[in-house]
Amino acid sequence: MPRPNISSHTSQTLEEGEEEEEEEEEEGIEFSTRTSPLSPFMTTRRLHSTRSSEHDLRSRLPSRLPLDDHSSLLAYPDGLRKYSSEPNTSKPISSERHSIAGSYRLPRNHSRASSWGVRLANALNSGRRQDETGLAESRASLFTDERVWYDQFTSTDWVHDSIADAFRVRDLRSRKDLRGRMYAWLDGAQGWLLVAIIGCITATIAFFVNVTETALFDIKEGYCRENWYFSKRKCCFGEDKCPQWKTWGDQMRITGVEKKWADFLAYVFFVVMLSIVSCLLTLTTKTVIPSPFHLSTLDENLGADRCRVSSDESGLNISCGSSSSQKSDIQDKQLGMVYYPAAGSGVAEVKVILSGFVIHGYLGLQTLVVKTLALILSVASGLSLGKEGPYVHIASCVGNIACRLFPKYNHNDGKRREVLSASAASGVGVAFGSPIGGVLFSLEEVSYYFPPKTLFRTFFCCIVAALSLKFLNPYGTGKIVIFQVRYYGDWEFFEIFVFILLGVMGGATGALFIKASRIWARTFRRVPLIKEWPLLEVILVALITGLTSFWNRYTKLAVTELLFELASPCHNGCQSGLCPESAEEALEVVRYLCIAFVIKSLLTTITFGIKVPAGIYVPSMVVGGLLGRIVGHLVQYIVISNPENAIFRTCSMGKGVESCVTPGVYALVAAGATMCGVTRLSVTLVVILFELTGSLDHVLPFSLSVLVAKWTADAMERLSIYACSPALLSRFSHNKIQPIFTTDLVDITPQVRSQRVIDISNSPLAAASSLRRKLQRLHDAGELDGGLPIVRHNVLVGLIPAPDLEFALDKLDDEEHAQCLMATEISWSNREEAEEHELDPTDLTPYIDPAPVSLDVHSPMDLVFQCFVKLGLRYICVLKDGQYAGLIHKKTFVKYVNELEGVRPT
Repeated sequence: MPRPNISSHTSQTLEEGEEEEEEEEEEGIEFSTRTSPLSPFMTTRRLHSTRSSEHDLRSRLPSRLPLDDHSSLLAYPDGLRKYSSEPNTSKPISSERHSIAGSYRLPRNHSRASSWGVRLANALNSGRRQDETGLAESRASLFTDERVWYDQFTSTDWVHDSIADAFRVRDLRSRKDLRGRMYAWLDGAQGWLLVAIIGCITATIAFFVNVTETALFDIKEGYCRENWYFSKRKCCFGEDKCPQWKTWGDQMRITGVEKKWADFLAYVFFVVMLSIVSCLLTLTTKTVIPSPFHLSTLDENLGADRCRVSSDESGLNISCGSSSSQKSDIQDKQLGMVYYPAAGSGVAEVKVILSGFVIHGYLGLQTLVVKTLALILSVASGLSLGKEGPYVHIASCVGNIACRLFPKYNHNDGKRREVLSASAASGVGVAFGSPIGGVLFSLEEVSYYFPPKTLFRTFFCCIVAALSLKFLNPYGTGKIVIFQVRYYGDWEFFEIFVFILLGVMGGATGALFIKASRIWARTFRRVPLIKEWPLLEVILVALITGLTSFWNRYTKLAVTELLFELASPCHNGCQSGLCPESAEEALEVVRYLCIAFVIKSLLTTITFGIKVPAGIYVPSMVVGGLLGRIVGHLVQYIVISNPENAIFRTCSMGKGVESCVTPGVYALVAAGATMCGVTRLSVTLVVILFELTGSLDHVLPFSLSVLVAKWTADAMERLSIYACSPALLSRFSHNKIQPIFTTDLVDITPQVRSQRVIDISNSPLAAASSLRRKLQRLHDAGELDGGLPIVRHNVLVGLIPAPDLEFALDKLDDEEHAQCLMATEISWSNREEAEEHELDPTDLTPYIDPAPVSLDVHSPMDLVFQCFVKLGLRYICVLKDGQYAGLIHKKTFVKYVNELEGVRPT
């Protein structure tokens, strides 16, 4: 077959690169063999379940030196890198065993056996060629050891994990006897059992948080004389005059100081102290990852660190720091990546993780324990924050830890993320007492991959969590919702225009909150003292909160209790102060609520992003509820002042001030609209509001206001509060809106350089030292999950992933002089004779993917976008006239899309 024509441009580029590499070798330039440091936690990718009868490669791998800051990312969980003591042989050896379990050998056809496409086809056609060694042949086409770990800040290989699970299922179902059927049934039941466990544990944690923070919240005002750990409601049983409850002013009785001032000082003291302890707990989760790949911090400071994005021949470079000086850049690189897993709500990071991005330690046991305890203290302090958002993170931690019970989920990141989707849903389910809303939240907001099977298991997980919470009864009301209101009257037709107005106002308020939070983050949090000492910001915010909240009843209440009072209708004996009897009283209530609205809006803005566990869902609803209640009382004033107007004639004014207008409905409508403007939730929010009220009559006002709010917020601020996180991270999760491309694939394809390819035109052997230098260049560019294309006469014949290459090179005994086999089309004879020999560690053929996904340079950018989004690819090879023309990494493409949409780090 004639050899294809060689592109002169590509050939010239490769020759120039080879000359540069030879010059570097002649000058004695030493490339550092240090790779990125070990991640705090690691996730392994198994290709099939390990059985006791199978050959365990790790059992005979001797330990080497302990890990330090210069250790490789590809290490084992016990902290020691492990190597194989296989002898060098002259050629790759295959072993053909007739035992079904434990066949480790190379495939017969090296050109296609490692291709994910062929493996998937084999998995889907498991009924063919079922001979005596059929199962062993299928296992031979897989990578045969547990060698690949997902490194920090890399992306999940969705295709690999899907194929691995397909082979696992095929092996499981190949047995037709009774025991095989039992194994298959137990394998299918694991998922249901796992989500049930997650639902129960999540509900238990929610019960513990609710009960504890309620008791601690009231300690700012006083204590129960008989049982100091009782909340005021539990101590007094709802009575107004309670001799058992002692305020701090009554207890201290400072000479010359009035009782209210003593109560004020005690209130401020406890607000500050609880906030400090919560922040100190949060800071214990500080994680520093020395890495060549720099991002803004992962907490919700809306990109307070300045980031500079640059791209060169080595790839994508992102550096963050508060100064543009060279000294600051060096310090940033030495510091690496710093983040606090327990800070903020964690919803944005959970979305990024579910989209395939790997953040080690963010869903670990330490994060779960610390965030639970710190959340109790932060909510009890009275800061303008909520616990509903952190519940999503806590539930995801529970799901991640519970996955370790079953190898099927523990060793497959794709399957693990299906469980994490159900876990996140259960977090919302227990937070709002809305199991259906939790399912829709996972589907609409956080999940990247949500097949029908996952949908049903998510629903089951939320139901189990709701039933467990119902049994535990954390609120003492027998209900699972944080509050429950009932509206007995229907809404009037003229109110539909007010509901639309509330939608506009709520959406605008949410958009303005995002802009204000970003401005605050980019000004105040860039002060060097505040940036260096996060605890100082928490103290200042807590001090401001205590000084301003004490004097207004509606800023002093807990956010959930305040939202309940705002949404509640008036009834006989109402003590909330929100039930005016005349038009004049309605205006007085409006004045009082306006003060609370301004204070609560400012406090919520400066509180979001501080280093304590903090949610934004209920605080945003409180701000909207105050706004809606103000509008409701204004409409009520108009109706009372003009009872004879033709618009209000349908109202029966003889049944009280709420016979025509119920301000509580306006409050809940505006609360939903504001939360939509902040988070851009739509259907989920409507269902949550419905489950809180149980009123079918008001589903239409809720839906209309949320719809209008989303339109308004999108027009004023394109991104939600969570999409304003570090731009590169947010792109991993926000893939539902396809950008409009103005360039071609050839415009973003980097130039071909010899340091980025493995050329086997002259020989299928490549020096291991040269491969190590090429690998180091990938690491320096931040492409830990990248790959090196293999070309022969400029024709792409395969690709070896960087993690696989590093694992293979680390197994070599004499790396400086070793020659590695990189061929992709070799057929070996005398297989029976080769059975007696060990596999050659210098043979890298099993690590090569001979059929990487490739696109032509003239392919539309929309196709490239769909390949990255729908297939979850890490990289795409680019061809021109059938010859290799470059490689597009996912991070490079993300950076391009961000620049295209104007989402550049500042």
